[in-house]
Amino acid sequence: MSFDVICFDCDSTLSTVEGIDELARKSGAFDQVAALTNQAMNGEIALQEVYGKRLQLIKPDKQAIDWLAQLYIMQMVDDVDTVISRLQQAGKDIHIISGGIRQAILPLAEKLNIPAAKVHAVNIVFDDEGRYQGFDTQSPLARSGGKAEICKQLSADKKTAMIGDGNTDLEAKHAGAVVIGFGGVAARERVKQEADYFVDGPSLRPVLDLLMNKL
Repeated sequence: MSFDVICFDCDSTLSTVEGIDELARKSGAFDQVAALTNQAMNGEIALQEVYGKRLQLIKPDKQAIDWLAQLYIMQMVDDVDTVISRLQQAGKDIHIISGGIRQAILPLAEKLNIPAAKVHAVNIVFDDEGRYQGFDTQSPLARSGGKAEICKQLSADKKTAMIGDGNTDLEAKHAGAVVIGFGGVAARERVKQEADYFVDGPSLRPVLDLLMNKL
């Protein structure tokens, strides 16, 4: 099997950072937010039930988002740049699909030579002074099933793979994508059981080997 479109989650997949949790830690709301994040990623509650609650607890301003953007880059998962570069050289259409904050993910995407148009995430709204005002409530990625929606838009009749660590990444199967679970940062039992393939260990390199040599 040869994939045309290859999609990556960001948090705990391209970077070891779980962005919303780091923002929560910085703001002093970590315990409340981390509990909500884990429930959503483990599939215990719907994403839309926690998305706005987490951001309202944190209220991240533009300065905090810029800080998170640099943290994503500083804590990239091992061999991410090699994996993305090799896939691009092979002519694959690479996308990032994340329920995270788009403004924080864009600098990481730029470092990996992934165009901004291929970064699918949730935009935050700031006022003129950079204070948090809300988020794009119309984004499919702020609700359960959103990754399947995006994959369906991207794939059409193309063979698509989705790589990620969480329950929301499994949703891509509903769009016909092959899901490769990545457990190098967070190994979630449901993902182990339900992903088409599962990769463990701290490096993303085995994902490349799987995509290029075994599927």
